Amino acid sequence: MPPPLPQRRSPISRLPSPATTAALIRRRTTLRPHLAILLGSGFDLVADRVDVEARFAYRELPGFPVGNVPGHAGQLLIGRCDGVDVAILSGRAHYYEGFDLAEITYPVRVLAELGITAILLTNAAGGIHPRLRPGDFLVLSDHINLIGQNPLRGPVPTGRERFVDLTAVYDPGLRRMLRDAARISGKVLREGVYLAVSGPSYETPAEIRAFRRLGADAVGMSTVPEAVVARQCGLRVAGLSCITNAAAGLGPGKVSHEEVRETARTVSARATALVGGFVRRFGRSEPA
Repeated sequence: MPPPLPQRRSPISRLPSPATTAALIRRRTTLRPHLAILLGSGFDLVADRVDVEARFAYRELPGFPVGNVPGHAGQLLIGRCDGVDVAILSGRAHYYEGFDLAEITYPVRVLAELGITAILLTNAAGGIHPRLRPGDFLVLSDHINLIGQNPLRGPVPTGRERFVDLTAVYDPGLRRMLRDAARISGKVLREGVYLAVSGPSYETPAEIRAFRRLGADAVGMSTVPEAVVARQCGLRVAGLSCITNAAAGLGPGKVSHEEVRETARTVSARATALVGGFVRRFGRSEPA
């Protein structure tokens, strides 16, 4: 009889316990924030608003994936932003870089172990809805996962549910805070559905037409895995996209990463002000 085939270990089973990594972080800071912000492209200057008490390179933190996309610093910051204790994930790893979704979402599980109760996920996205223009901001009301994988696949972490309800992924109260912050600062903030693909190639015009028929307003290559895991961990979730380009077939030319980065750079000050207004409103909503 031939020997049995070796069992392939699930990616999540190869990762350290999130509680272990959280304990390492907790030993280096006295702050216990309830709000976390994941900084995607265009939002990196938010880190400059933080009075940092503890700084960790992702390489220092067991289990944290280290990506190499330009504009993603790869640091965890614990400090105060606009008078509110925060944890900042400055940059993310991406599925298209070769990481498993369990690896990509591991930092979210660590944040939950740290005591985070709400997370703002930010990203750069291509605009599909005809009203969206490069430089606009979109607060996410829902999402469509076309990455081709689900981050909850595999063993269920202790104390978590396997079948997570995603009826309302993006918290209405947090979305209202983002809208209020935009209104006070005079910024236009749309609301709509984000569709996630695996990348790294950009979409074809035919795919964009199909995505629009599915109800998508913007398209990107991140955010959905973190949002799903955050909900499994019981966190309130908000999502915010910077529209950096018209999606394929909707603009005058080709889609390029250089265009994405240039638009993100030009709107970074507005993105930072918008996030700062959100943080202040979150701080006022927290019990004393």
